[in-house]
Amino acid sequence: MASKESEAVRRHWESVREPKDQLERERADHRWAELTTEPEDVDYLAVPGRPALWIVPHGAATDRVLLCLHGGGYISGSRYSHRKLFAHMAKAVGVRALVFDYSLAPEQIHPVQVDEAVDTYRWLLDQGIAPEHIVFTGDSAGGGMSITTQLRARAAGLPVPAGAMPFSPWIDFEASGSTYDSNRDTDSFFHRDLVRGLARIFLGPEGSPRDPSVNPTYGDLTGLGPIYIQVGADEVLLDDARVLAAAADKAGVDVRLDVFPGMQHTFQMAAGRAPEADDAVRRMGQWGRKVLGL
Repeated sequence: MASKESEAVRRHWESVREPKDQLERERADHRWAELTTEPEDVDYLAVPGRPALWIVPHGAATDRVLLCLHGGGYISGSRYSHRKLFAHMAKAVGVRALVFDYSLAPEQIHPVQVDEAVDTYRWLLDQGIAPEHIVFTGDSAGGGMSITTQLRARAAGLPVPAGAMPFSPWIDFEASGSTYDSNRDTDSFFHRDLVRGLARIFLGPEGSPRDPSVNPTYGDLTGLGPIYIQVGADEVLLDDARVLAAAADKAGVDVRLDVFPGMQHTFQMAAGRAPEADDAVRRMGQWGRKVLGL
């Protein structure tokens, strides 16, 4: 049974609706951010010339970085909605984190978002951070981008990072997974028609849901670093996580999948409040430290 603190995540998903305009997006971001406590001993530093924040836990390693890709269905979310969550994760790993804003749909559609993520990764490499000292992480749409950005970056001639930690990753833009049916009554917000509608907004009239930079399981995952996936057992995107894990394993990638009983989509947003979220962040911290050699 989910803790009473985790029930706040369920109530959040029950209360939100698809944002209609920029004001509604900003309000949704604030409601999202309210789920997460403000972690202690963390500084946030603006990045001159870029829509990004450095998240700097006190005493963190300066030569290793989490590159953070926020979720929001490609229509919402920002560095502000997710900064506290990624700060908890950065503290758990003991490194700095970089969280940035990418363009949102429908004003900008695929592949703008993944190209901006590649550009941010390139910028990070240009700052002197070695690829083996970078781990990508992200939730939902950002979780999918933590893999598609690697494929896009590799195609552009960039080295792949040390690994990735996607949680509740959204990769199936056709919403074909069986858990859309089996978890229909346990997921508090998402359902097949909603997800397909978000996919249409993001892809536009020309985009394909089977583009490897949209759904990485249609690409070649061979040679990627280790992947650690977390997902809630009650969410309809459970099969997205399972399919991604199976594809990575088939490609010879070291992959770990943890399914959390009774949990909703991106339940980690309750970090600092809910024991399940804190346990998930702790696990990511342990995994991330190992992959980054800390």
